[in-house]
Amino acid sequence: MSSQPPTPDVDGRATRWTGQQDRRRAEFTDAALRAIDRHGPDVSTEQIAAEAGVARTRLYRHFAGAAALNQAIAARAEQMVVEALAPSWDLRASPDTIIRTAVSAHLGWLTRHHHLYRYLVRHSVATSTGDSAVSDVKKLIADHLISLLGEFVALLDVDERVVRPVAVGLVGFVDAAADQWVSSPGELSLEDMVELLASWIWSVIDNVLRSAGIEADPASPLLPDPPTALG
Repeated sequence: MSSQPPTPDVDGRATRWTGQQDRRRAEFTDAALRAIDRHGPDVSTEQIAAEAGVARTRLYRHFAGAAALNQAIAARAEQMVVEALAPSWDLRASPDTIIRTAVSAHLGWLTRHHHLYRYLVRHSVATSTGDSAVSDVKKLIADHLISLLGEFVALLDVDERVVRPVAVGLVGFVDAAADQWVSSPGELSLEDMVELLASWIWSVIDNVLRSAGIEADPASPLLPDPPTALG
């Protein structure tokens, strides 16, 4: 009786192919970010392909058109923003430290990646949610700020209904002011702009707290450090 040929490892090959596709897409996304940084927000697909060292048609073997490539770029931008802002979300720090860290990270990211930000704005890049990438980034920052203010509200017994409008308003204000400063900084240094924005943000938060009869010290930590274990 003749032996049956071995069954092909279809699942294994599919997994390896998917992994290879993912790696190539990540490489092309990295190339797109370099091309945007090099050529500005009006970078062409041909320039992105050249940065990746492949033909334009090869690029689109891994992306279902320009929209898919742009979604990958937008997703990477969101990831970069999250990583830049991560150090600021520490409730053991003081409000002043949290605000300054967040503003400094935001301005630093915009300064380093302004071409990318303008690319997302100019091309109205849509993410997988259907929203524009810039809106998604703003929502991402606002959600973090809402979470942070929510903890603040719980600790100080402030009306939680004010949290979302204050957070969204502050994010919009900071984003507009930061974008204008990056485009035309004039005599304001990065340190000057961080100082101004941080003081304005605290003024808004302080006004909300005072309306609730609360006087908070911006230099005092929101939460005490956890107790040190005794050896």
